[in-house]
Amino acid sequence: MFHITNNPSLPGSRQCDLNYAGHMQSLTKRTVLPRIIPPLMTIETYAMPIQEGQKLPSIQLFTMADGRPTPIMSDEIFAGKKVVLFAVPGAYTPTCSQAHLPGYVVNADAFAEKGAELVCLSVNDPFVMGSWGESANADAIKMIADGNGEFTKALGLEMDGSSFGLGTRSQRYAMLVDDGVVTKLNIEDPGKFEVSNAETMLDIL
Repeated sequence: MFHITNNPSLPGSRQCDLNYAGHMQSLTKRTVLPRIIPPLMTIETYAMPIQEGQKLPSIQLFTMADGRPTPIMSDEIFAGKKVVLFAVPGAYTPTCSQAHLPGYVVNADAFAEKGAELVCLSVNDPFVMGSWGESANADAIKMIADGNGEFTKALGLEMDGSSFGLGTRSQRYAMLVDDGVVTKLNIEDPGKFEVSNAETMLDIL
């Protein structure tokens, strides 16, 4: 309990007696609005790279449609289909532009004959991926942007490109996916381009 007393002899003054305990009791009676906490979005991640026989996580990615970035869930890309997904460290980078993507462009018909769709993924924004696809005549390949790197990190296939000013990027790899399940995964050693190329994946099919 405490008292606050004004000088009653001064004009316009008044004497106040505040009961601290009563004041605190009144505070506890105030209506408190419930705190609304949105449900957490859980994403399955792998401490080590995803393994053959495991299902791909369901994560939002982006592609370009009608000149605009358009969200697309990974489930929509892979469910009920046979897909060859190849990932690159960066659009317009030398090996990616001179060999990796062109190899799949040239062999797109051969993949289609074997019933496989083609998906190219990179940790780039959808505008870059769309422009890169157009410049490479990759009309038969779905160019997918993992701009936030969430899909790549969930797979455990990210790499640190900070020394090149690239930040977190995807490792170079290719995988065969059947109805959302990885049936074959080829991850390149750093600086190599030997097992994720179009010819190797065609042989696997």
